[in-house]
Amino acid sequence: MKKYSIEIKWGIIFALVSLLWMYLEKQFGLHSEHLDKHATYTNLFSIVAIAIYVLALLDKRKNALGGTMTWKQGFMAGVIITIVVTILTPLTQLISHYVISPEYFPNVIEMAVDTGVQSREEAEAYFNLKNYMLLSTVFAFVVGILTSAIVAVFMRKSY
Repeated sequence: MKKYSIEIKWGIIFALVSLLWMYLEKQFGLHSEHLDKHATYTNLFSIVAIAIYVLALLDKRKNALGGTMTWKQGFMAGVIITIVVTILTPLTQLISHYVISPEYFPNVIEMAVDTGVQSREEAEAYFNLKNYMLLSTVFAFVVGILTSAIVAVFMRKSY
């Protein structure tokens, strides 16, 4: 575990930052009065996510690898961060939807129905905790692996 302490630390930081992002989305009304703008603004989190991976790999390179890092070392560090994030994703979804923004699902269901995008049954089948936990967990893993591969290209450094 000590060998992966940097990756575990950054995986936890990622999860905490994602909860902070959810809190900010709620505070800015993106889960209620500005719900129609949510899909656009929530994508800005990708910038934050990439920045966290960059900082994590810089930390790994500086503090565990003596200032040098191959693409493979960076990628593997990113994969471990991704595994931590993936494991924590169901918990962050629970906290997001039970503690931070319990009104999100009812609001988004109503919006989908009112705008004619989905029937009530379709909206309820899609916008629920079980589905979001599954989708966000798969998304965290797939996008985390891709992000790790790309960020590792830019973080590699040799002497």
